[in-house]
Amino acid sequence: MLKLYNFFRSATSQRLRIALNLKGLNYEYVAVDLRKNEHSSAAFKAINPQGLVPALVDEDRVLTQSVALLEWLEERYPEPALLPSDLNDRAQVRALAGLVGCDIHPVNNKRILDMLRKNFGADEVAINRWCGTWIGDGFDAYEAHLISDSKRQGFSFGHTPTLADVYLIPQVESARRFGVDLSRWPLISEVVFHCEKLDAFKRAAPAVQIDAA
Repeated sequence: MLKLYNFFRSATSQRLRIALNLKGLNYEYVAVDLRKNEHSSAAFKAINPQGLVPALVDEDRVLTQSVALLEWLEERYPEPALLPSDLNDRAQVRALAGLVGCDIHPVNNKRILDMLRKNFGADEVAINRWCGTWIGDGFDAYEAHLISDSKRQGFSFGHTPTLADVYLIPQVESARRFGVDLSRWPLISEVVFHCEKLDAFKRAAPAVQIDAA
């Protein structure tokens, strides 16, 4: 069985949980508590020297970095597909995923926020403003992409979940946590509505994980 080292509130971990659920794969949930800096422990760094979650163990192979992990899952377990069959459509889905994974998430992750608090004296109001700025800019662009896609049917692309939704929904969870008002993005809100009705997304939500207490 696959073993997933992750943290309930980690957006990158949630991506993996969603993808694993969408593909119907069972996995062992191994909690790494970022609040207690367990990701910096020698025990976890023996698994992932970078000290980041998620990490996925497949038999004796350790895989890291959510982007690589999601691509590996798509190649190793191609059905149901999270990328369209058409070359140009795949590029569109990957662009939406990259918008979140490359342009929004990295400037709002724990390491950045800890640095802002420790070295620059940012309080929680400033942290929320910082996160809200980058989430807002990114979601404005994401919404524009959705508006321009006349073939879209409920999800970020087409009528079934794709890799784009796998990236978007965890970022929406972060937006809620940082007090971002999602009402200004009606199409993103529509995508969220459709995704959150699906069991794969429900079971991956941070609040229902074993380490969420």
